[in-house]
Amino acid sequence: MADPPKPESSGRQDAGASFVLESKGQWWHAGYHLTTAIVGPTILTLPYAFRGLGWVPGIFSLTAMGVVSFYSYYLMSLVLDFCEKDGRRHIRFRELAADVLGSGWMFYFVISIQTAINTGISIGTLLLSGECLQIMYKDLSPNGSMELWQFIAMVTGVMMVLSQMPSFHSLRHINLASLLLSFGYTFLVVAASIYAGMSKHAPSRDYSLESAPSHRVFSAFTSISIIASIFGNGILPEIQVYSQVAFEVMEKKSADPNRGMFSMRNLIPRIVLRSLYMGICGLLAAMLPFFGDINGIVGALGFIPLDFILPMLLYNMTYRPSKSSVMYWMNIAIMFVFTGVGLLGAFSSVRKLVLDADKFKLFSSDVVD
Repeated sequence: MADPPKPESSGRQDAGASFVLESKGQWWHAGYHLTTAIVGPTILTLPYAFRGLGWVPGIFSLTAMGVVSFYSYYLMSLVLDFCEKDGRRHIRFRELAADVLGSGWMFYFVISIQTAINTGISIGTLLLSGECLQIMYKDLSPNGSMELWQFIAMVTGVMMVLSQMPSFHSLRHINLASLLLSFGYTFLVVAASIYAGMSKHAPSRDYSLESAPSHRVFSAFTSISIIASIFGNGILPEIQVYSQVAFEVMEKKSADPNRGMFSMRNLIPRIVLRSLYMGICGLLAAMLPFFGDINGIVGALGFIPLDFILPMLLYNMTYRPSKSSVMYWMNIAIMFVFTGVGLLGAFSSVRKLVLDADKFKLFSSDVVD
């Protein structure tokens, strides 16, 4: 396999870095992006995840994922700092991994994972957005004839327009608005849940797990994979739960960095490629309404290796801590545990997808969660 492209120096960057990954923001802009990415569609699968784990294991897994993700990106910051001091500044995860591990296939392995994550999350987001519109429509017009795929098509059209924002930095105002809306939504849901729970007419509650032990085990690992996808939105060296990585890959080849962002030379390919990408994601969302299952597979095959295994490996390879040190063995333990969790989670998620296949109908209006 051919060697990956060499990292560009800061003085000469390609169009992908110059446009899509434009970095002119402040630290609070990063806060908008990261918070909005986590308090987004994937977090709505928490009830689904807790249903497969139960309260105590669910809260423990959620806390553990949060702590480990914070630790993994702390290690990533150290690795990036080490490389930069050595004259190798990286703004792409795949180039960092290939540089540290010295392997050409690692470059393509990481880019494949990133592309799968971007596509999976885009499909899930479009599906969830369409479902939310459908719910509101059914409340307003119970006998209405519109189907789920029509609402997904509407959302896809809006996303095609928003996807034309040329750089990640240009999304900062949209993400600030999204952040405020997310907080408002969170407060409303918490208040409504408390009110419903204390109401005399509250619906019956059942927190029991599945009866068969084997089903409980498979559901637990699927749930852990889903929780991993919630926390897998780090921004070092580039954010992963948006489509920016996919856009950057496309425009690294299609755009000309010597022309302006809005020049016809760069505008037309951007409109065509990004619209085509969002259109394909929208088509798949309408055809495959498996929201929870999709998140489980993306978490197991994408976020777990990228966010819970590679950072520890990169740190051990870069700093080479003593094999008698606590940090060395803690990193090894985390890699070992999450490799097992990822493999079992992938198997469990695919199994769940297969079991749900009998509910599958092309362009169905019933979302299988």
